[in-house]
Amino acid sequence: MHNEVRINESIRVPEVRVVGSDGENLGILPTSEAISKASEEGLDLIEVSPKARPPVARIADYGKYKYELKKKEKEIKAKSHTTETKVAQVKIGTSEGDLVRKAKKIADWLAQGHRVKVDLFLWGRYKYMEQSFLKERLQKFLAIIPESFNIADEMKKSPKGLTVVIELDKSGKSKQDKENPQNTNHENK
Repeated sequence: MHNEVRINESIRVPEVRVVGSDGENLGILPTSEAISKASEEGLDLIEVSPKARPPVARIADYGKYKYELKKKEKEIKAKSHTTETKVAQVKIGTSEGDLVRKAKKIADWLAQGHRVKVDLFLWGRYKYMEQSFLKERLQKFLAIIPESFNIADEMKKSPKGLTVVIELDKSGKSKQDKENPQNTNHENK
C-alpha cells in the first residue's frame, strides 16, 4: 500500500466533501470548484480521506499538512517503544569479574525496558551435572544483578543448558529475593 496523498488536479473523483481552511464544513462540491476555492485562498486541495463516499478533501497548505503528518508519526513512534528480548550467556567457569560486568550490562538493558534471557551455557560433561547445583549457580548470578527484576519466564532446561527470562520490576521489590535459595542450608554430609 503506497501512502501517496493526492492534491489538486490529481484528485480524479467528480465531487468531494470539502473542509475549509479554518475547519468549517463546506459540504459536497464538484472537485473542480473545490480546487478553484483552494487556489483563490493560495492553498491546496488535499484528499484526506480517499475511502469515504464521497472522498473528504481539506483546503490547506500542502507543505504544512505533510509536516503535521510527519510530526504525528514521530509522536506515535516515540510512544510505541519496542521492547526487545536481549540474551546474556554465562558459563560455569566464568570469572567473578566477568560475571559482574555481565550483570551490569543486564541491569542496563533492564533499565532501558528490555526483557533479558539469561542462559547458563552448558557443554560436554557440564550438561550431566545435578540440576539443583546448576539452578543454584544461575541463582547466584541473578543475585548479583544490581537492578530489581521479576522472573518473567521460570527457570527451565533448554538445548544450551538452563534458561530464565527476567524483566524490570516496576514496583521496586524484587521477586528474586523470594526465589533466592541462599537461605536454605546446603551442607555436604
